[in-house]
Amino acid sequence: MPIEHRACVDQQHKSIVKKASGGRALSTILWELSADTQRERITINDLLIALGDRATGALIFIFSFPNVLPTPPGTSTILGAPLLFLTAQLMLGQAPWLPAFVANRSMTRSDFSSLVKRILPWLKRAEGLLRPRLASLTLPPMEYVVGLLSLLLAVLLVLPIPLGNVLPALAISLMALGVLERDGFWVLSGLAVSVAAVFVVYGVLFAMVKTTWYFFTQIL
Repeated sequence: MPIEHRACVDQQHKSIVKKASGGRALSTILWELSADTQRERITINDLLIALGDRATGALIFIFSFPNVLPTPPGTSTILGAPLLFLTAQLMLGQAPWLPAFVANRSMTRSDFSSLVKRILPWLKRAEGLLRPRLASLTLPPMEYVVGLLSLLLAVLLVLPIPLGNVLPALAISLMALGVLERDGFWVLSGLAVSVAAVFVVYGVLFAMVKTTWYFFTQIL
């Protein structure tokens, strides 16, 4: 391929990515918000405003991906509440909205900055791979199916299952980025991880119930 034509194709691809991502990368928006020294605390509503019409997919990723990384016990329960609302809205095709008791939750800017620093290396790698393709898998009605599946996974995520939150969180994160950047390949990847997550989580649940029943019968 001639150099001039290749440069033209590359430029067209960049313009498509820019259009699909709303002009600024999610990593850039998060970094700017975390570096805003005029803020003492960052609320979920601040994120909603900063992300604009991209808020649903972006926030689903932000609240799901930390569960993939090592986090203190109970983190999935705290992050799970916003996820339940957002995935339900994605399923119903509604604009992002959160009730006041969720939207007004906040953390110090330093804590938010620490969280962003943990997410950014992974997010930047993902952004380097994401590109518009298989768009039909990221648009309605498939987008609603992704929302439904993400909602079911979010329910699993908030359950206190030992090591049971990693795969559901990863599946939600992949699908959220796929919808956000109109990359159907990532949606497919998330669907594949979802299947594995369901088998693993329900396998763990079955083992827990079986063990509990065994000890119960032994006591009796």
